[in-house]
Amino acid sequence: MYKFSDNQISFSDFKQPIGMKMNATNRWVKKAESIPWKTIEKKYAKLFSNKKGNVAKPLQLALGACIIQAEYGYSDVETVLQIQEGPYLQFFCGFCEYRDKPPFDPSLMVYFRKRLTPEILGEINELIIQKAEVEKVTDESDDQDDSSSDEPPQNSGILIVDATCAPSHIRFPQDTALLNEARENAEAMITEMHEPSDGRKPRTYAGRAHKDHLNLVRKKKNTAKTIRKAIGKQLRYLRRDLAIIDTMLSNQKTLSQKWQIRLETIRCLYEQQKYMYDNHTHQVENRIVSLSQPHLRPIVRGKTKAPVEFGAKLDISVVDGYTRLEKVSFDAYNEASYLIEVIERYKDRVGFYPVRILADKIYRNRRNLKFCKEKGIRLSGPALGRPPKNVVIDKKQDYVDICERVEVERKFSLAKLKCGLGLIRTRLPDTGLSTVALSIVVLNVSDSKDGVVQIRPNYCRLT
Repeated sequence: MYKFSDNQISFSDFKQPIGMKMNATNRWVKKAESIPWKTIEKKYAKLFSNKKGNVAKPLQLALGACIIQAEYGYSDVETVLQIQEGPYLQFFCGFCEYRDKPPFDPSLMVYFRKRLTPEILGEINELIIQKAEVEKVTDESDDQDDSSSDEPPQNSGILIVDATCAPSHIRFPQDTALLNEARENAEAMITEMHEPSDGRKPRTYAGRAHKDHLNLVRKKKNTAKTIRKAIGKQLRYLRRDLAIIDTMLSNQKTLSQKWQIRLETIRCLYEQQKYMYDNHTHQVENRIVSLSQPHLRPIVRGKTKAPVEFGAKLDISVVDGYTRLEKVSFDAYNEASYLIEVIERYKDRVGFYPVRILADKIYRNRRNLKFCKEKGIRLSGPALGRPPKNVVIDKKQDYVDICERVEVERKFSLAKLKCGLGLIRTRLPDTGLSTVALSIVVLNVSDSKDGVVQIRPNYCRLT
């Protein structure tokens, strides 16, 4: 059940603590004024179709708490405490006066992230951009030529696109470590289902398996032969445990829902590791890299610092300094296959195609080049194939394209250092995607009118 709250009060009407004079130019006051809360609340209220039950928290409180958490990298508990202690944060969250008590239970943050899906956050992001563009046009002078023309609008604007990975907070996946963790979970399931009245608990060789794993991880260097031998041992231990679990389940034993989900993940992991072990390969389709987050996939980025990252892959577009999330998925998709969709969405928003598209070389495939040529769009980058002879290359234009494309790299840097995109700590797939989409919203909200963004140090991300 949802009830509409009052409109955002003005800063002068906010009841301040006694003896404290709040500054009207504070950044959180400006951020609250840059978000169209009333319009967003109408869309948020549609999520609550049931007219009975407890009243949900207001949209401004839910979205405001998520933005504060992404801004500083707080935990759920710390986010509630910071809102309780900060009058500026309470004004940003829609309170009419300062209250020295927790605004809500920290467990509600999970429900806030589930309700604010990437689709809803995308609409919120678009509303924030539209409000900023209207204010920008209002601030500009009106001394412009009002002469109208019947000719159709020509291409206009610059579209910058790029892709990156939002790494999740997981341990670097190693086959031996994954199998050892799966074996320990399987032994815990056996212990949970076993009852003293059943007699002696089935033997799992837990001590011997643990010792074999320690003999491997305690060595500074291991050969491929040693690692393969250790994987084979863990596979046999895990196969024995899975057989015991199947026998116990056939005897009317039950597992909790949490263990049932984990058991399916362990079965899938065992099949993948057994296939790679038998076929002497290190590649398998939909490879599991984390038992707690089986939806994660390895994303090959080819970077020197991190050749392979584990998390969600996303595409963003930058137009006139505003960022939009175009595509996000846990699968390692090819970003070039979605460029035409990004261009069509640009046309739907402004009514015409862009003049230039600044992107990496991977976007320059034959399909995209053909489409851009038909629409009169210049896609930056070198031509396909061998360079033709006696052709003058406009090096100045190439240099300008490279300099202007740096804007999207700046957005990635700010989003990963400041807006929570650098390390995703949520574990559920829905909340993980919502965290990625929320970081783009925070990125647009954090860019003030003066273009000054405060970057907090990288150590604030550590916990």
